[in-house]
Amino acid sequence: MEKEPVILAIESSCDDTSAAVLKGRVVLSNEVATQKIHEEFGGVVPELASRAHQKNIIPVVDAAIKKSGLKKSDLDAIAFTRGPGLLGSLLVGVSFSKSLGLALGIPLIEVNHMEAHILAHMIEDENGTPDFPFLCLTVSGGHTQLVVVKSALEMEVIGETIDDAAGEAFDKISKIMELPYPGGPLIDKYAKEGNPEAYSFSHPKVGELEFSFSGLKTNVLRFLQKEVRQDENFVLNNLCDISASVQKTIVDILMKKLELASKKTGIKNVAIAGGVSANSELRSRLLEKKKRGWKVFIPDFEFCTDNAAMIGVSGYYKFQKEIFVDQSAGANARLKI
Repeated sequence: MEKEPVILAIESSCDDTSAAVLKGRVVLSNEVATQKIHEEFGGVVPELASRAHQKNIIPVVDAAIKKSGLKKSDLDAIAFTRGPGLLGSLLVGVSFSKSLGLALGIPLIEVNHMEAHILAHMIEDENGTPDFPFLCLTVSGGHTQLVVVKSALEMEVIGETIDDAAGEAFDKISKIMELPYPGGPLIDKYAKEGNPEAYSFSHPKVGELEFSFSGLKTNVLRFLQKEVRQDENFVLNNLCDISASVQKTIVDILMKKLELASKKTGIKNVAIAGGVSANSELRSRLLEKKKRGWKVFIPDFEFCTDNAAMIGVSGYYKFQKEIFVDQSAGANARLKI
């Protein structure tokens, strides 16, 4: 039996510095250093993010290797995020990976961050993995996409947002509501106590498999401005109902498009991925589709947000095909699937 490769994976696309060690598709360690500094600014500040990555990357990689129980000499390759993401943040991970790969004399594997979110479903665990092809709704702060996953190395985007992403909508609306950053998880929290039918917000008029959330953001802004003029404590007094109504609208939009994509492609193996896949309403609504014959795949919370384990499993499939890069590899902030 062929030995499974040991891969060190590094993720630094935004504001989380992460390193993981995988043996084949089994995660031995997955360390994440979250940057708290952005909370006071209400969003990620790119320059501060790249500086924090420089500070965090060595301790995080060291911790991942130690926790795996292996040594640097056991590593067969290094997988790193090439893009998309913040250029300064990506450069830290790319440069570190190239330097360490050169020092250890092992190959480098570049990984597309968005493909990695999808392939997090291929991590070997007790939940099982989807058969190919499967349909994946990828929802994060920067992306909202419908992707047909034909194989680990072949994916096709069949629909995406024409403006804001779903996660961006959650965060921007939470900012309008004067909630702390990141506000998406707080909307989810307050929504559990609210009435999702309390307020009605707009759905976009776009192409069949396209998404748009900028209109919703404007709709919520104008609605709240109007109500606050009459009652300055309106948001505070109705926080749960507003959160539930906003969340229902966003999830309704996502599920409607996902259902249409499944119908058009005939694919009933359906997964979600990305940071917004941690949203409780989206997870609940997707699980309901099992009654309609869908095979549903929802990632563990650990693999919803940015993490290096997903980079490692994506790297594993490229390692199998010996798809390596050399020292000329660079970051690409706008890399596409």
